[in-house]
Amino acid sequence: MQNRAIAAMFNDIGDMLEIKEESPFRITAYRRAARALEDIGEDVAAIAGRGELLKIPGVGKGTAEKIQEFLQTGTCKYYEELRGSLPAGITTLMSVPEVGPKTAMMLNEKLRITTIEELEKAAKDGLVRKLPRMGAKTEENILKGIALIRRTKERQPIGRVLPQAQEILDTLRGLKDVKEIALAGSLRRMRETIGDVDIVVTSAKADRVMDTFTTMPRVKQVLAKGPTRSSVILDSGVQADVRVVEPESFGAALQYFTGSKDHNVKVRERAVRKGLKINEYGVFRVKDERRVAGKTEEDVYEAVGLPWIPPEVREDQGEIELADRGKLPNLISLKDIHGDLQMHTRWSDGSENVEEMARAAKEHGYEYIAITDHSQSLKFVGGVTIDELRENAKTCKKVSDKVGIAVLLGTECDILPDGRLDYPDEVLKELAVVVCSVHSRFGMSREEMTARIIKAMDNPYVDIIGHPTGRVLGQRDPYEVDMDRLVEAAKRTNTALEINASPDRLDLSDAHARMARERGVRLVISTDAHSRYELRFMEYGIAVARRAWVEPKDVLNTLPLTQLMDHLNAG
Repeated sequence: MQNRAIAAMFNDIGDMLEIKEESPFRITAYRRAARALEDIGEDVAAIAGRGELLKIPGVGKGTAEKIQEFLQTGTCKYYEELRGSLPAGITTLMSVPEVGPKTAMMLNEKLRITTIEELEKAAKDGLVRKLPRMGAKTEENILKGIALIRRTKERQPIGRVLPQAQEILDTLRGLKDVKEIALAGSLRRMRETIGDVDIVVTSAKADRVMDTFTTMPRVKQVLAKGPTRSSVILDSGVQADVRVVEPESFGAALQYFTGSKDHNVKVRERAVRKGLKINEYGVFRVKDERRVAGKTEEDVYEAVGLPWIPPEVREDQGEIELADRGKLPNLISLKDIHGDLQMHTRWSDGSENVEEMARAAKEHGYEYIAITDHSQSLKFVGGVTIDELRENAKTCKKVSDKVGIAVLLGTECDILPDGRLDYPDEVLKELAVVVCSVHSRFGMSREEMTARIIKAMDNPYVDIIGHPTGRVLGQRDPYEVDMDRLVEAAKRTNTALEINASPDRLDLSDAHARMARERGVRLVISTDAHSRYELRFMEYGIAVARRAWVEPKDVLNTLPLTQLMDHLNAG
């Protein structure tokens, strides 16, 4: 909990410094420290207790001192002074997509706006468009941003919810009387946004499970507490439900509460045709109410004549019919991944150096990685110049030899607004991996943005299009782009499309990844890691791919190094 609170404080400091037009390096330092605290899997108080705050990548002397101050006092003098120096509501306004520091200050100074509700009314009344450098389009985008914030309150990105759910699982699993425990619901199906957390448990002492669950530190409000089911609201605003069931019903309850609703309807229809009925307690023969299955999910599916179906594809999109014919796809899994083809280091906006990233990747069992720091135009994130790029190639070779993992020098090259690339061809052809992405002018028309990305794909040195729709879950909707044309261009140019596994992005979505797979376009699953901790994001990308019915053969970075290089060199 303290990790998240301190990270939120550092992000707020970054925003406030941006309003004050302070040094970009100071702003980046606070945001980098915030990201590091969000990523580490250990309580920052424990790290501070060992005197090891400076070992956290992205945490420097100044931010370490503020972490210590927060841990001791619950706040930070510098943070409070910054807040006091700004008009009320400025940081609140900046939480709306399309509202940057200067816009927030102008809205406050010209229209006396301090809340999102006041901003919404002003935009609907046409007052925002009358301000300098604003217009009807900006007003429309602000209203879209407000709607996005409200949607996010209803369903949160999986990357925010899954770690919280894992904490609950770990706590309950620690009870000696808990025999089986598993996530259910949309979280088990790994949907990109989650409405609530469902957990199914078997235990001889349900009352102890309920007592422990409802008194966890994360619990903000207890909605209901019963002998076998309790519901709470977590500090993040997410509802979590725990059900304790009998061991002979565990599989049935897990299948039932995992869903989806449409998938379960199809399964029940098959049961009816076999003279059976299915509910959360088991599978029963209608004629005599005898239980015939329920202890495991495999038993439940077998009772209706089906093999076990992976949770990620239980969406009634043809999976039951394929399972009935024994034709379910061989879904990709984490063990199929041989390397990660997008990550960042201190050469641009990452928290660690190349060797640290390489060693972490080797611990993940990877054969290779690609270092893809930002290109030269993105100066605000330390974009790499051409001269620096050539020096970096020497470092990658040394690290590769030292660590025993192939460290490929690449780039995340910016696609400029007119479709040109941020490095000339003579530089791109020297690189092992070229990932190209859009990082600016998100408001272009659908036709313009589509043409911009396709022009980049037509460059023979481009291997991968990174986060192809530009979305940031809960913060920025996808830019306007014709995915149908993009997929066709990727097929024509033999360009891979990325499933960006960062839980803030998950871009491509499962729907678009499935479209690409069905048309024979090669995919790449990359973490876009900015620290060694973020290499674990690969599981989110794998989940997207599984929901898209992707098999190992569809993904470029399931190839061993020699085959990968043959593919990249073939263009």
